[in-house]
Amino acid sequence: MPNEGIQKITLYGIFIALTAMATMAITIPMIGTQGYINIGDTMIFAAALLLGPWGGLAAGAIGSAMADILLGYAFWAPWTLVVKGMEGYIAGRIGHRIFHRHKKPVPRVILGLSLAALWMVFGYFVAGGFMVGFEAALGGIPGDLLQGGASVAITIPLAYLLGRLISSEEISLLTKKR
Repeated sequence: MPNEGIQKITLYGIFIALTAMATMAITIPMIGTQGYINIGDTMIFAAALLLGPWGGLAAGAIGSAMADILLGYAFWAPWTLVVKGMEGYIAGRIGHRIFHRHKKPVPRVILGLSLAALWMVFGYFVAGGFMVGFEAALGGIPGDLLQGGASVAITIPLAYLLGRLISSEEISLLTKKR
């Protein structure tokens, strides 16, 4: 495939943009942590399942940090770059190959997404602890758990539908190891 690199960059770019848009579409401010609840994790998880750990990392890190900046939460962007990037990487590392093999919500895929969501909760607790104090950061945990749990539930059918739009052959070629 001569345009493999261009196709890969294009898919990464699409998922980065979708992550930023999904993050910005619905925002519920969390007063205590000066952050917000959103549904951007669904696109991070979809990128991770479809494109693998590096696609999840790119969508999570760049798309989510861009959304922070565009929404006026730039002070969170450096933390988001790391927390959401690793969230995408974890989800893709655990769930990508299994998702492609089964294309349904098998336990390992759900486990991978759940562990990635728990990383996000932990990561933002630590980040919030440094930014606003650990006592205030505790107040963000319920919202982050809600966000992560809802994203896990939404992602499986969403990733399945998106996977049908992008042919399995294209995804396999773009994510194979060299």
